[in-house]
Order: sequence, then structure tokens, then C-alpha cells
Amino acid sequence: MAGHARRAVRTEDTGGSTERRRGRRPKRRIGRWVVLGTSCLILGAAATGGWLYSHLSGNIKGADVGDALGDDRPQAAAGGENILVIGSDSRKGLGDAYGRNLTTMQSDALMLLHTGGNGKWATVVSFPRDSWVQVPACDRGDGSTSSPHHFKINEAFAIGGTTGDTAKAAACAIKTVEANTQVRIDHFLIVDFRGFGGMVDALGGVEVCPKQPIHDTKAHLDLEAGCQIVKDDKALGYVRARYSIGDGSDVGRIGRQQEFMQSLAARAKSKLHSPSALYGFLDSATKSLTTDPDLAGIKPLTSLASGLTGIATDRISFLTVPNYPRERDVPTDKANVTWQQPAARQLFTAINRDQEMTKTDLKKATAQMPAPAGTVHVTVLNGTAAQGAALKAADRLRDLGFQITATGNAPDKVGKTTLIYPQGQSEQAQTLAGHLPGVTPALSEQAVAGTVTLTIGPDLPALSG
Repeated sequence: MAGHARRAVRTEDTGGSTERRRGRRPKRRIGRWVVLGTSCLILGAAATGGWLYSHLSGNIKGADVGDALGDDRPQAAAGGENILVIGSDSRKGLGDAYGRNLTTMQSDALMLLHTGGNGKWATVVSFPRDSWVQVPACDRGDGSTSSPHHFKINEAFAIGGTTGDTAKAAACAIKTVEANTQVRIDHFLIVDFRGFGGMVDALGGVEVCPKQPIHDTKAHLDLEAGCQIVKDDKALGYVRARYSIGDGSDVGRIGRQQEFMQSLAARAKSKLHSPSALYGFLDSATKSLTTDPDLAGIKPLTSLASGLTGIATDRISFLTVPNYPRERDVPTDKANVTWQQPAARQLFTAINRDQEMTKTDLKKATAQMPAPAGTVHVTVLNGTAAQGAALKAADRLRDLGFQITATGNAPDKVGKTTLIYPQGQSEQAQTLAGHLPGVTPALSEQAVAGTVTLTIGPDLPALSG
């Protein structure tokens, strides 16, 4: 990645479906896969001849997303680089066995990799795909533009992907992550579903060890309990299985996918001494990659990999955005999750400041669950010249589960959005502030007892969550 810092990414847009998320947080598997997998790429590339090196480099597709991202973006981090890793669930070329009714490109996994500015640490943050977030206006592949709205985070990739436009799909995913985290993305990397089977088969399969038999009709999978080698359709089915294993949650599936990738990396490390296996693995892997122009080649990717492999394992933190079931705030929503604040904001602030945050640090930040939105009473005042601003914001807050006590005009116009609270309402104010990026609640004697007061200024951010 040296020499590519701060260059704007360029891409397009797609999206995906989502499902109910419950259960345990994923284990620290993805980081090990990133390190081991990129190590395999380095070793493999170094072992190839010149013509093969050029062939493999030519397999990697570049997508320019700069124009689609626009100018209204977060500032660059204080150090290091931010790389958005997108798992694309495209079924093109796989026939009807998986998702015959899909009409868009799908985003099955979304992660943010931050490499520390001093090269001694890194953070990998997984975004639950059922995260209920603000999806900004995005360019579609057909030339139209979507309207800003709230939905699952993985929908962003699909918005531009209705016509198969990978660049616009990536651009919308980047815009959505940036809008909800205020973290600027420097590069992106898309790993396509189609290359997965080829990598597995080139290694003669990968070992999995399910504790219970798996019979999943949606994933076309039947496996007995115990350790066994899977490849072809069974490997694809294993990483897609969800409802028949564990608690049926997306987060549970993320954990299993990460374990599979760890096994894949270990298998590659032991099998890539064979020239045929090496070529098949690298050919499939590179064919499955789409990146921004600065990463589109073996040389820049191995530079990235070299940086990762030089970091001690215990200095790579593998985190998931803190979250809780959205049902807690909106009883009718039993399918999505809300990011837990202020912990999520603290995580993204650390990334922007190029500060290391460990799993222990994040656990401390999430120790106290915020008050449910339904217990927070809010007075909304319009401090701008725009008519109806308070009513519009109040309607959005009701959608988020907050109780609106009153709306009206502020005594004076304000230049900045403020949130004040009376004694005893700090927890409630923090809950509301979690949906207002950049707004910090303040204790005030002017606040009315039993309610927090939101005064809208011209800088009011889009209400997230």
C-alpha cells in the first residue's frame, strides 16, 4: 500500500438481501485468514514466472469509482489507510442452483481494514449485514439516482448492481459506510462468489468439522457430523448455510464463514508446493478480485499483504461494530440490528485518529447498554429558517422508537444543532445522540425535566439507525 495513500477510490454500486441477526458475535477468525491468505498470494506470486505473473495480474479487474463518490466525503484519517473489503455474492456463471430469482448483485460480507500508520498494528471491523443504516442517494447502473432512505447496510451494493455495474455497486457501498461511520475509505477490494469454488477445488477441498449433521435445503447441503473434506457444491453450500445451523443468525454464519476461510488458508499453505495447485489457486483467486485502480495488480496487492504479514498476530484486532436487536427500540422490527452508541462512534473515532482499539477496549465501551428509544422523551425545536424542520425530524424520531413530547420553533435561530438534557437524563440523551453523528449532548439548567431537547440547526445530520 506504500505510495498509494490518500488516493480516492473509484467504483460503482450493488446491494443484497438480509435476514434476521441474533446470537453470539463472530470469533477472531477473519484476521487470521487475511494474514494467511495474503501470505499465500505473496508466496505464490513470487514463485511464478514472468509471463504467469503478467497473466495473474491481468486477471484482477479495476473499477474507477471516484466520480460516483462526489466531493462530500469525510476527511482522511490522521494516519494509516482504510480499505473496504466487500464479499460479492454474484451468482453469474453458477446457473440456477443458488439464487435463481436474484436480479441484482449481492453483498454477502462487508469489512473495514485499517492499517495503522506506524505499520505495527491493524484493525478489521465487520459490519453485520442486517445493520439498519442511512443509505444515501447513489448512482445506479441504468443512469438513474436512488433516493436517500434507511435500510439494511448490504442493500447499498445492490442499488447500482441491478445492471451488473460493479463500479457503481462499490461506490454506493463506500458512500453508505462513509455516511454512517464518518470514516473515509482509501481503497476497496471486492471478492466475488464465483472465484471461491475454484480456489477450494484447486486445493482438493477444505476440511470442516460440524458438530451436528447439517441438512439445509436452501444451501443444497447434506453433511454428517464430524471432520470431513468438502469441495464443489458442498463447499459453496457450507459457507451459505444459515437456518439449519446454530441459532440461524447472520452473525453466526459470519463466524462459520470466517472459520472456513481460516481452514482454506491453512490448506493453501500446505498444498501450494504443487505447481498445478498453485496455478489453479492463484488463477481462481485473482479472477475473483475487483479493486480500485491503485490496487489492480499483483504488485500493489502483495505490497498490502507484506504489510499485514509483518504485523504481530496479537496486534491485529478483529472487531464487530457494537450492536443490539433493533426490536429493542422498534418492537415491530424483528429482523435488523442497531449500532450501539456511543461505543460504535468511539470505534470509528479511533480509526480516524489512527489509534489502536483492541477487543478489550471495545468490550469496555459496550459495557453499558443505552436506554431503549421508547423510554426517551424528546422535545424538538426548529432553530433554522426552514419551515417544518422540527415536524420532519420528529416524524423520523418516532420511526426510530423515540417518544415525542412536543415540537415547535426555537426562541432564536441557531448555527449548530444542539442536544441538552436535565439532571437524571444523561443516559437518555446519549441514546438519542447515538443517532446524531457529530452532536454531543450537554447537561443544561434550561432543559425541561423529564425530556431531552433537540434544537435543529442547519447542520443537522441525517438521523441514522
